[in-house]
Amino acid sequence: MTASPTRLRIAVLFGGRSSEHEVSIMSATNVMRALDPARYDAVPIYITREGQWFLSSYDDGRLATPSAGVEICLVPGGRGRMIAIRTDGSSESLANLDILFPVLHGLNGEDGSVQGLAEVARVPLAGCGILGSATALDKDIAKQLLKAAGLPVARSVTIHEGNAPALAKLEGELGLPLFIKPTRQGSSVGVRKVSASQEFGAALAEAFRHDRKLLAEEFINGREIECSVLEDTEGGLFVSRPGEIVPADRHGFYSYDAKYVDAEGAALKVPAELPAEVESEMRSIAARAFRALGCDGMARVDFFVTPEMRILVNELNTIPGFTDISMYSKAMAASGVSYPEIIDRLVVHGLARAERALA
Repeated sequence: MTASPTRLRIAVLFGGRSSEHEVSIMSATNVMRALDPARYDAVPIYITREGQWFLSSYDDGRLATPSAGVEICLVPGGRGRMIAIRTDGSSESLANLDILFPVLHGLNGEDGSVQGLAEVARVPLAGCGILGSATALDKDIAKQLLKAAGLPVARSVTIHEGNAPALAKLEGELGLPLFIKPTRQGSSVGVRKVSASQEFGAALAEAFRHDRKLLAEEFINGREIECSVLEDTEGGLFVSRPGEIVPADRHGFYSYDAKYVDAEGAALKVPAELPAEVESEMRSIAARAFRALGCDGMARVDFFVTPEMRILVNELNTIPGFTDISMYSKAMAASGVSYPEIIDRLVVHGLARAERALA
């Protein structure tokens, strides 16, 4: 197989081993739709829940999710060289990739692992690199770095498996209600709100299904606001106007179901209605948070804003959702950057970063 001499050959990685597998498929479908075929020779690669890489296809607006077929391997040090392994055991070299575009959410994709694989393979990567991906995904580490940078965050207590404190102790430090969260999950997977003692055990059990380390975090009575951050090739940051998420009352908070299952689970207001000085401060904090975690490329910065207009950083997502209802692209669009332009900028950024690494 030969590559087009005029188009960039871009591998879109999707699926993955994390609990956000289905969200990744939705996000990657939108990315494939937005890629300009005149500019990109797109190669969708589906990663199964077991971690196998299969050559996929994109037809009639749908991505194939094969459980068997042509397996794909990146060659270490191969600068984009790929090997295809067929079901009969035979193999052949495929046309080299110009860049990887991971659309993987959560563990084994958004945590620095795939980013490290790209470094080992010496192939350019679109999006955040190893360091920012690893620090942002771990909510415990991220909070420590944000606090060290002097940025405001909600109070929390780290809980390790086999050593969970009593609810009374957490209530004394954080009050009630509080949230129990796996430290290394996204899309609100495994998150439970605890308002009474009878809810505590089930919340711990659910969260420990997804991680061995949890956060107990104070409840913030505030609005959920998000900003999108995009880095240029010179390291300058473009921070979008903020967007607000208003979960439906029946969900109580912006849960997984509110995000992806219930079509009316939340309303998005873009741009968010905030005083100009509050919006300006929030965008400044977003840039500082991005730097504090060592991010590059892109991230979405999530905030709480209290009725007194106190701003708290909630978390950063280095591969934010790219679904139809995701905030990252909507906030960028409200700031003058279209969905296809986001992808173009990320590709240019990734190629420039790889060039600097070779210099």
